[in-house]
Order: sequence, then structure tokens, then C-alpha cells
Amino acid sequence: MGIIRSTFKILFYIKKNAVKSNGKAPVMARITLNGEIAQFSLKCEINPADWNPKAGKAIGKSAASQQLNGLLDDFRASITQNYRDISDREASVTAEKVRNAFLGLQTRNDSLLDLFRHHNENLEAQIGKGVSRDTYMKYLRTSTRLEEFMKYKYNISDINLKEIDHSFLYDFDVYLKTIHSCGQNTTAKFMQRLKSVILIAKSNGWIHADPYSNYKLHFEKSDREYLTEPELEAIMKKKFPIIRLEQVRDIFIFSCFSGLAYPEAQFPIP
Repeated sequence: MGIIRSTFKILFYIKKNAVKSNGKAPVMARITLNGEIAQFSLKCEINPADWNPKAGKAIGKSAASQQLNGLLDDFRASITQNYRDISDREASVTAEKVRNAFLGLQTRNDSLLDLFRHHNENLEAQIGKGVSRDTYMKYLRTSTRLEEFMKYKYNISDINLKEIDHSFLYDFDVYLKTIHSCGQNTTAKFMQRLKSVILIAKSNGWIHADPYSNYKLHFEKSDREYLTEPELEAIMKKKFPIIRLEQVRDIFIFSCFSGLAYPEAQFPIP
């Protein structure tokens, strides 16, 4: 990814059949990528007699010709940069995507990590108001794992929401289990958090197909071990050289006897 393909071409031409009353024709751009074509007006014009169709630029050294050719060079550089950016960010790039990016027609939150960032910012703003810091950190960790996964598997930094399919989910599942040695339930939790963000996109109409329609979340039933009374007593009597560790131990013991979940029992330790 990130390397310009040999099929990527930019052509500047004039629309001869649309000459205006002032005798000038609009200058157009055509992007060709893997056989797909996207063309659009550059909002500038020139007298057809001053245009070199083979070179795709104005003829002569007049100020007007030089100014137009300078603009065309800038346009070419900008279109090429948009192509590179999309190639680095998404799994596939099309001529239409490049054109829309150049014209500023991109949709907000059309990429997975952009949507995740927006979602996580909203969670962070609600910490202590119905959302725990632990929940926020889990979603933050999920977005980090996704970013690492896309770089590792596809060599991209982000992906368009519409390109997420069953294969993407399966690959992420395998990545979590193999590269990060996650168990089935930990993997399912990551996939569950990803699903909740994907559902936001679907609810807003940013995607129409549900990539999770053929992907089933699977949790394994696990028998959790518990501490015996002698083990609890041993922890209670344990002496720690650091006061902070004793305070953490006290919170844990309080959770054991009260039934309060350990994350919910945490409080700032001076």
C-alpha cells in the first residue's frame, strides 16, 4: 500500500463541445484507476486554440498560460496526494474516492477509526456520569488493537466502514488469538465492542450491510475459581512494605466480603 500503481493516471483536457459565449472551453480532469474513470471540471477555462491536447496544458508563455499551467501542476500534485492518502488509509482505492477527496466531498466518520475516536471521546466525557473509566479504557484498547491489526494484516492505517466484511472480522478474531494470545472470551469481548461501534454506523445509515450478520459471537462457559477462607485470611494478614499495596489489598478484601465488583470498589488512593 502507499505505492502509486502503474494504472493510476491523471489527464487534463478541454471540453470542446461546451465552448462558452466568450469563446473559451472548460478545462476538465480525468482520473483513471484500474480501468475505472472519474472526470470533473476544474472550474477554469481556456481558448481551444491555446490548448495542447497531447501535453494536457496551455500553449505559450503568456501570463494567462503560465498561470493556468501552474494551477494544473498544483491540481496534479493534490490529486496524487489524495490517492496516496487513501491508499495508505483504506483497503481499496477507486477513481471516484480520489475525485471526491480532491473535491472535498468525503463523508465524516466514514472510516472505522474516525468513528471509534468519536465514540471514545463521547465515552470519556461521560466518565462518572453513567460510564466507568474501565469501560472507556476497554474501548480505547479495542481501537488500539484494531489500528495495530490493520497495519499488521493489510498495511493500512484505517478502513472505510463500507469495506468491513466477514473476512475482516474473521482476520481480526484470528489476530487477537494468535498475535496477542487472547482466549476465546477475551476475543469475544473485543469483537463485541467492535460490533457496538459498527451498529452506530448502521443506525446512522453510513453502512447498509451488517458485517456481523454471518459472524456469531461465542463465549465459553468458564468455572471461576474462588478463594478459600484460609487463603483470604492469609491475604488479610500479609504485610506489605508499601502502604499503597496495603490499600489495594484492603479494597480487594472489601470487594470479596461485600460482593461489590473490584472495578466499582476502586477509589483514589492518596
